[in-house]
Amino acid sequence: MLVSEPSIRMSFVQDVKSRMGEPRVSPQESLQKWATLKVERKPFQKVIDVSSDDSHRAGMKPFSFVRQVLAGCLYPELLYGDSLPQDARKRVQDLLRGCDGGSVGSYSDSAGLLHVQSSVAEFITRRDAGVPSHSQNIFISAGSQQALTVVLKLLARGEGLSQTGVLAPQPWPRTLPMVLDVAGVCLVPYPLHEEQGWALEVDQLHWALQHARGRCHPRAIYISNPGNPTGHVQSRQSIEEVIQFAAEEKLFLLVDEVYQDSVYGKGRDFVSYKRVLFEMGRQYSKTVQMASFHSLSKSVLGECGLRAGYMELVNVDPDVMLFAETLFCCDICAPVPGQLALEVMVRPPEPGEVSYGTYKQEVLSNRNTLAQNAQQAWECLIGLPGVSCQPVMGGVSLYPKLSPPPALMAQAMALQVEVDVLYSHLLLEEEGVCVGAGSEHGQREGSYHLRLCILTRPDTLEEVLSRLTSFHLRLLDQVSQHALG
Repeated sequence: MLVSEPSIRMSFVQDVKSRMGEPRVSPQESLQKWATLKVERKPFQKVIDVSSDDSHRAGMKPFSFVRQVLAGCLYPELLYGDSLPQDARKRVQDLLRGCDGGSVGSYSDSAGLLHVQSSVAEFITRRDAGVPSHSQNIFISAGSQQALTVVLKLLARGEGLSQTGVLAPQPWPRTLPMVLDVAGVCLVPYPLHEEQGWALEVDQLHWALQHARGRCHPRAIYISNPGNPTGHVQSRQSIEEVIQFAAEEKLFLLVDEVYQDSVYGKGRDFVSYKRVLFEMGRQYSKTVQMASFHSLSKSVLGECGLRAGYMELVNVDPDVMLFAETLFCCDICAPVPGQLALEVMVRPPEPGEVSYGTYKQEVLSNRNTLAQNAQQAWECLIGLPGVSCQPVMGGVSLYPKLSPPPALMAQAMALQVEVDVLYSHLLLEEEGVCVGAGSEHGQREGSYHLRLCILTRPDTLEEVLSRLTSFHLRLLDQVSQHALG
């Protein structure tokens, strides 16, 4: 179990270092090297990847109504038979009428199809108990990250002490540092309180802001709610405190709410930042600037490959909105099939329609699977020696903490890698389970975590937990024997 063979150790170190930016060997050298190695038979039949939240790759089934509507939009000849239910055919006709030329092969406006924007605005108004949303404030994008990048570019300015800084949670979503870097802004971490279920505390926001002003100019704060990768869901009081902080410090709110329909913790419901903002009164609802994001891929539909999401801008000057649309023009428009699937996400079948029963059952099945998987994985993880894990209230991942023994720490130090990276690599090599390393999420110095996606089939999760348990106990036993030797 411990990395001891020189060839394996060097291969591992080279692999890790190459991912950190050091040059790789040439393809010819790689082929020559691997040609001399014997093929090692692994004790597992296949690799199980639970490092990312691609639910369809993990075996979750697509929703029937979504695929029926997309099939009809892509091949309208299906409208003339009985292969599609009546409400799906009607939806196809409605959606195609909004496409230029009646075809999904045509471009849309850069901000999205007008009828999709309207459906999103109506969805937000329903979700927020009547707080109005307007289609002209909605931008349809190729995933939420593209929209986030656009806003960040609007906020980006200056260099050195004047460079735009963005307060971001620690741990943060894996790709967030890259998005901030591309936009040319500085990441300013604010630590979340792990022992309190990864709660966001305003004192930490003030601390981060004070420490940032010596190296950049903070102009925005990024929020992930429900939290990625932590699974924490903010209370209304917590949201109010963040809004008050943003108002006092004149910070732009960037609110990532892509897991809003994956909340299952007892006594905790999702409440949007926009709803809370408008219910706090005109002092805040007319002054605090905000962009909120949702995504087709991170929703209960899990349609990652269709690449669609939306952004709503609040209290943003119309001239700035025009610049935002100009930036969206760089990519012409979001993929039209994804936009149409997004319309189904925000306007699903209604009671009385033919597909309502099936759609509702599929939603409940996915949510029940997610909640049960979360509980099962949490119970397994907290039962492992040297592992702790906060209960999750939402989202699709667990973020357990490792307390590695000194011998494993020493080995990681010798290999010049983080312990969680070594652990995840060994788990992949020994058991064929791919998990995310906590160091990808900006964990605090001296702490080590793993990211485990739980939006997968129950039988797959059982297999993952069985392999993980066997590996972990075997690793601890071998580390103990190594230390005694």
